[in-house]
Amino acid sequence: QVQLVESGGGSVQPGGSLRLSCAASGSISRIDAMDWYRQAPGKEREFVAAITNRDSTTYADSVKGRFTISIDNAKNTVYLQMNRLKPEDTAVYYCGAVATPEWSSLTYQYWGQGTQVTVSS
Repeated sequence: QVQLVESGGGSVQPGGSLRLSCAASGSISRIDAMDWYRQAPGKEREFVAAITNRDSTTYADSVKGRFTISIDNAKNTVYLQMNRLKPEDTAVYYCGAVATPEWSSLTYQYWGQGTQVTVSS
């Protein structure tokens, strides 16, 4: 199995910063990309940012210029540096990985359990 464990969530005032981490572990043959999604109360889960194993990045328009995604391929870990946080960034943030497990030749989407980010004064 492949497990994703997020950390780094918490509460911060508007304008503050947080750094999320997500470590993938288990029987992993290859990780093609890792990403972050978020879900606010009463809303659909939405895309935040993604990065491939070749460091190609994509961001949602709402976070461009404020959030930075990075990956440590050796540690199978993805990070999300969030700066200039706004109240509308409040959500549960989920880490995802597009990975091939050792027991298969197919690629699957895996998800973490989520970490809460609250931006409030």
